[in-house]
Amino acid sequence: MSQPTFAFIIVNYQTPRLVIDCIRSIIDQINFEDQIVVVDNASADDSVTILEQTILENNWAKAVTLIQASENGGFSAGNNLGIQAADADAYWLTNSDTLFRPGAVDQMRKTVASCDIFGLFAPRLEWPDGRPQISTFEFHTPLGELLAGANTGPITKLFPKAVVPIDIENEVEFPAWVSFASVVIRAEAIEHVGLMDSGFFMFYEDVDYCRRAIKTGLGPIFTPEVKVVHLRGGSSDVKAKTAKLERRPKYYYAARSRYYAKHFGWMGLLGANLLWTVGRVIAWFRETFGQKAPHTCQQEATDIWTNFLDPLGGAHG
Repeated sequence: MSQPTFAFIIVNYQTPRLVIDCIRSIIDQINFEDQIVVVDNASADDSVTILEQTILENNWAKAVTLIQASENGGFSAGNNLGIQAADADAYWLTNSDTLFRPGAVDQMRKTVASCDIFGLFAPRLEWPDGRPQISTFEFHTPLGELLAGANTGPITKLFPKAVVPIDIENEVEFPAWVSFASVVIRAEAIEHVGLMDSGFFMFYEDVDYCRRAIKTGLGPIFTPEVKVVHLRGGSSDVKAKTAKLERRPKYYYAARSRYYAKHFGWMGLLGANLLWTVGRVIAWFRETFGQKAPHTCQQEATDIWTNFLDPLGGAHG
């Protein structure tokens, strides 16, 4: 492939200032054939007005297109709108809370042009001070839910292949799946894999897509030479809630159920829930009679069974 054209897709939900900062980090790195598509997911604030004014004031209209979704269909649906609105060789989906390091676009352009056996390209996500964020993973499996429920060293050591996060190394990797906080998907991959599954409102859509991509032979590659700052938590507060052990929104658990039912069947979802519960019992004994600190979110033991009878329903809420 010669120098590929990019369409940058940014989904906004009430984070217009973050979107503007993201655009500023991209706009001076793009070619005249590249596009930036901002999809406003039916924000209830003045996002659209702020974005329209900023595009006008900065003379960005030739490069930046603003699309208004009729409803907030979630992360997957928003990105699908952006992809369908653009014509490019590759689509760079990136969260509103990301900032592109200088040279990131040129480096990714060279990488995509030279690696046509891959369908997805994941940059190195990092904090503003340059520390890396874990963004490459092994697939979620029912056995991995045992480890998640227990969060106990001896259990984890028994099943190392079920550990999901991959430690970040500053070298090219070929993970099972990558974070879609910022990811490039070649147009050819979209032709073979299809669009993102809009039944995932938020979370698990990236692991689902990578599973589908690998089946077509167009899986992901981690490209650490391309660096993108991820202000984690700026576009969603779920990780902040998790860190504080507060209750996650039900769409998180709906996405989890959908993932297991879709890729492991109804019995796989049942097994995932049962194994998580076994792990949670182990953790409870260690918390009650040992020195282990709690690690589960509020009402998680109940919430993982949400959508169990209709796991592919895609409840949003």
